[in-house]
Amino acid sequence: MSAPSNSISVIFVQPDGSRESYRGVLGDHVMDVAVDNGVPGIIGQCGGGCTCCTCHVWVDPQWQERAKSAQGDEQELLSYALGVNERSRLACQIRLTQELDGLVVEVPGQGD
Repeated sequence: MSAPSNSISVIFVQPDGSRESYRGVLGDHVMDVAVDNGVPGIIGQCGGGCTCCTCHVWVDPQWQERAKSAQGDEQELLSYALGVNERSRLACQIRLTQELDGLVVEVPGQGD
Protein backbone atom coordinates (compact mmCIF):
# COMPACT_ATOMS: atom_id res chain seq x y z
CA MET A 1 0.00 0.00 0.00
CA SER A 2 1.54 3.33 -1.01
CA ALA A 3 1.52 6.45 1.14
CA PRO A 4 -1.21 9.04 0.45
CA SER A 5 -0.17 11.83 -1.94
CA ASN A 6 -0.68 14.39 0.84
CA SER A 7 1.84 12.51 2.99
CA ILE A 8 5.47 13.63 3.36
CA SER A 9 8.37 11.58 4.74
CA VAL A 10 10.66 13.15 7.34
CA ILE A 11 13.78 11.38 8.61
CA PHE A 12 15.06 12.24 12.09
CA VAL A 13 18.70 11.43 12.90
CA GLN A 14 19.44 11.05 16.60
CA PRO A 15 22.79 12.06 18.17
CA ASP A 16 23.85 8.38 18.20
CA GLY A 17 23.32 8.21 14.42
CA SER A 18 20.12 6.16 14.53
CA ARG A 19 17.49 7.18 11.98
CA GLU A 20 13.72 7.23 12.33
CA SER A 21 11.39 7.90 9.40
CA TYR A 22 7.84 9.15 9.90
CA ARG A 23 5.15 10.53 7.65
CA GLY A 24 3.45 13.88 8.04
CA VAL A 25 0.65 15.67 6.25
CA LEU A 26 1.27 18.40 3.68
CA GLY A 27 0.96 21.79 5.36
CA ASP A 28 1.89 20.51 8.83
CA HIS A 29 5.31 21.27 10.29
CA VAL A 30 8.31 19.06 11.03
CA MET A 31 7.60 19.61 14.74
CA ASP A 32 4.11 18.14 14.34
CA VAL A 33 5.59 14.95 12.87
CA ALA A 34 8.14 14.73 15.69
CA VAL A 35 5.68 15.34 18.53
CA ASP A 36 2.99 13.07 17.05
CA ASN A 37 5.54 10.23 16.88
CA GLY A 38 7.41 10.86 20.14
CA VAL A 39 10.76 11.65 18.54
CA PRO A 40 13.28 11.94 21.42
CA GLY A 41 14.87 15.38 21.78
CA ILE A 42 12.00 17.34 20.21
CA ILE A 43 9.53 18.64 22.75
CA GLY A 44 7.65 21.46 21.05
CA GLN A 45 6.83 23.03 24.40
CA CYS A 46 5.19 26.14 22.91
CA GLY A 47 3.05 24.10 20.54
CA GLY A 48 4.60 25.59 17.43
CA GLY A 49 4.29 29.25 18.35
CA CYS A 50 7.96 30.04 17.69
CA THR A 51 8.42 31.14 21.30
CA CYS A 52 10.81 28.46 22.57
CA CYS A 53 13.74 26.43 21.22
CA THR A 54 12.59 22.95 22.22
CA CYS A 55 12.22 21.83 18.61
CA HIS A 56 15.69 22.92 17.44
CA VAL A 57 17.03 20.71 14.64
CA TRP A 58 19.88 20.78 12.15
CA VAL A 59 18.79 20.44 8.54
CA ASP A 60 20.90 17.96 6.58
CA PRO A 61 23.23 19.87 4.21
CA GLN A 62 21.61 18.30 1.14
CA TRP A 63 18.24 19.75 2.21
CA GLN A 64 19.31 23.22 3.36
CA GLU A 65 18.45 25.06 0.17
CA ARG A 66 14.97 23.52 -0.06
CA ALA A 67 14.23 23.97 3.67
CA LYS A 68 15.48 27.57 3.54
CA SER A 69 17.24 29.37 6.39
CA ALA A 70 15.81 30.84 9.58
CA GLN A 71 14.39 34.35 9.29
CA GLY A 72 12.99 36.99 11.63
CA ASP A 73 11.70 35.74 14.99
CA GLU A 74 13.00 32.24 14.36
CA GLN A 75 16.53 33.50 13.71
CA GLU A 76 16.41 35.64 16.85
CA LEU A 77 15.07 32.79 18.99
CA LEU A 78 17.77 30.41 17.76
CA SER A 79 20.37 32.65 19.41
CA TYR A 80 19.20 31.07 22.70
CA ALA A 81 19.47 27.43 21.57
CA LEU A 82 22.45 25.21 22.29
CA GLY A 83 24.62 24.04 19.41
CA VAL A 84 23.36 26.58 16.90
CA ASN A 85 25.05 26.52 13.51
CA GLU A 86 24.30 27.51 9.91
CA ARG A 87 22.01 24.46 9.55
CA SER A 88 19.89 25.29 12.62
CA ARG A 89 16.13 25.63 12.28
CA LEU A 90 13.14 25.38 14.57
CA ALA A 91 11.10 22.38 13.44
CA CYS A 92 7.90 24.35 14.08
CA GLN A 93 8.89 26.73 11.29
CA ILE A 94 9.55 24.14 8.57
CA ARG A 95 6.24 23.59 6.76
CA LEU A 96 5.88 20.29 4.93
CA THR A 97 5.68 20.67 1.15
CA GLN A 98 6.08 18.16 -1.69
CA GLU A 99 9.55 19.63 -2.25
CA LEU A 100 10.56 18.44 1.25
CA ASP A 101 9.45 14.79 0.85
CA GLY A 102 12.33 12.78 2.36
CA LEU A 103 13.69 15.70 4.40
CA VAL A 104 16.50 14.72 6.79
CA VAL A 105 16.97 16.63 10.05
CA GLU A 106 19.34 15.92 12.91
CA VAL A 107 18.30 16.21 16.54
CA PRO A 108 21.09 17.95 18.50
CA GLY A 109 22.40 16.13 21.56
CA GLN A 110 21.91 17.48 25.07
CA GLY A 111 25.43 18.93 25.19
CA ASP A 112 25.33 20.38 21.68
